[in-house]
Amino acid sequence: MSRAFRIHPDDNVATLLEDAAAVVTVVGGTDLVLREPIALGHKVALADIAEGAAVVKFGIPIGIASSAIRVGDWVHLHNCASRFDARSGSFDGVTGAAKDMAYD
Repeated sequence: MSRAFRIHPDDNVATLLEDAAAVVTVVGGTDLVLREPIALGHKVALADIAEGAAVVKFGIPIGIASSAIRVGDWVHLHNCASRFDARSGSFDGVTGAAKDMAYD
């Protein structure tokens, strides 16, 4: 079974320690059913996060949910925007590349 790590007790996301497709074990916690496959190093929601609510990692807000996020969802650029970088909401959700710049 794949594993995920919750860094701080106040976090509402955990980081995948390996690719996972169905269920992850949150280290020191419980098993969590994924709503979609999530890759190594990406985040999974540990709780429902309302649109506009803080996404918390390291015990601090790292972004704002740009849409409602359900427990077990992949948390990434498609549903989380930076509070510090207005462009973050326009990054490609798969590659992370800025959509407003051409890469040759």
